[in-house]
Amino acid sequence: MDINFNKNEDHNKLLISELNKRLSKVKLGGGKSRIEKLHSKGKMTARERIDYLLDSKAKSIEIAAFAGEDMYKEHGGCPSGGVVIKIGYIKGKQCIVVANDATVKAGAWFPITGKKNLRAQEIAIENKLPIIYLVDSAGVFLPLQDEIFPDKEHFGRIFRNNAIMSSMGITQIAAVMGSCVAGGAYLPIMSDEALIVDKTGSIFLAGSYLVKAAIGESIDNETLGGATTHCEISGVTDYKAKDDSDALDTIKNIIDKIGDFNKAGFNRTEVKKPKENPEDIYGILPKSRADQYDMYEIIKRIVDNSEFDEYKAGYGQTIITVYARIDGWAVGIVANQRKLVKTKQGEMQFGGVIYNDSADKATRFIANCNQKKIPLVFLQDVTGFMVGSKSEHGGIIKDGAKMVNAVSNSVVPKFTIIIGNSYGAGNYAMCGKAYDPRLIIAWPSAELAVMSGNSAAKVLLQIEKASLEKKGEKITPAKEAELFDKIKNRYDNQVSPYYAASRIWTDAIINPLDTRTWISMGIEAANHAPIEKPFNLGILQV
Repeated sequence: MDINFNKNEDHNKLLISELNKRLSKVKLGGGKSRIEKLHSKGKMTARERIDYLLDSKAKSIEIAAFAGEDMYKEHGGCPSGGVVIKIGYIKGKQCIVVANDATVKAGAWFPITGKKNLRAQEIAIENKLPIIYLVDSAGVFLPLQDEIFPDKEHFGRIFRNNAIMSSMGITQIAAVMGSCVAGGAYLPIMSDEALIVDKTGSIFLAGSYLVKAAIGESIDNETLGGATTHCEISGVTDYKAKDDSDALDTIKNIIDKIGDFNKAGFNRTEVKKPKENPEDIYGILPKSRADQYDMYEIIKRIVDNSEFDEYKAGYGQTIITVYARIDGWAVGIVANQRKLVKTKQGEMQFGGVIYNDSADKATRFIANCNQKKIPLVFLQDVTGFMVGSKSEHGGIIKDGAKMVNAVSNSVVPKFTIIIGNSYGAGNYAMCGKAYDPRLIIAWPSAELAVMSGNSAAKVLLQIEKASLEKKGEKITPAKEAELFDKIKNRYDNQVSPYYAASRIWTDAIINPLDTRTWISMGIEAANHAPIEKPFNLGILQV
């Protein structure tokens, strides 16, 4: 191994260490003291509930663990968005579980909480996955009610989705394991079946204090909306559980009896591990986002047996298109080549840039995968499309539009892994969040932005200098350097994968070694939803 490999390895392992450190902090939710307070009431935490519910020896993946990180500081923060979401297995059946974290502001809904819950429902709808809600929430966080209550993608959309999923035949089960108040009280009754834990669970549109203020009635919360009331009088809930574990055992038994699902029919054969060592990824992936490397070497460490069949190998070489298998599943991979490549005409093309020919190749490959019903995997390390007179005269906008059209209209499931750069229109063409990948995940080395921090800082610096000089200020070299560093530091923070993850622009930041698990579980989820419409590119300028 050369010295650069060792330097890269050290750098990337430090990034993994930082990732694990941040995840450990996130998993504490509102903190140890609040966890202890929850335990003193005989309740499990959100994560303990999910761990108890999911099959213990099966794999699981967590969606949006970093939601809300470094947001809402003036309100004490909202770790993991105040809700935990995992895709895993219950009695061998793949499900998605949503659990309010009562250690974070009593499970109150911040704006990011609503966005995260809607993302869970979106995954359930796209993949027709059973969804289980473990409810323990004080309702909307009132200081931010204007950002969570009235708009299309706000709190009310959840109940609309409950109704849509019910009409689609997607199983929904709700267990009320704590508070379930106001608008949130509709969730259990809009699910297929609802459970409530005796003495700790409660459901009502208005609690005892509000009832007293509104109509003058004096009543305690247990009589108003406890387990006995809703299981024996109102009929709102279907099962009374004596404690958390009893409720979760009941859910397991319900899920265990669900019939088989109609399958999309994606191709899967025997699972084979990569022949090349996946841990080599740490040494291959460069420390600097500007440095080049060979994406083929990354692909070899992700796909089964390190084998693939390449489509149009000698054409449009800044995008790699291959057929392969990941954990036994057949996939079509579209990846940005980060090496400087030489065409047969002797021209040099920059790695990570999409040229006319590479956009054309990717479009045709995406169409082929749709024709063959093969899921698509996008490996992003892209700085954008090629600029300049030659590209413009060659119709780069037209070729880029064809690629975007193919990605947009693709009917097979798409999965996006942001390995390095994800800049500008390259993010779009390589199936960014706006193009509905079933899952979109980032490695700790990822950067998401219109352009790199260095390039953006240079542009913004010129604007800032012009503005200050217009006001009569003299910009010395030292002042210019100070301004540049200030702008770059602010921009670098925004291109961080954690900035993107906190806003759920990605579903997770993961260790590269977990990539196969995410793609495999994602395709397995997608296999629950047969493709119902043909692939159609619409009108193209050819």
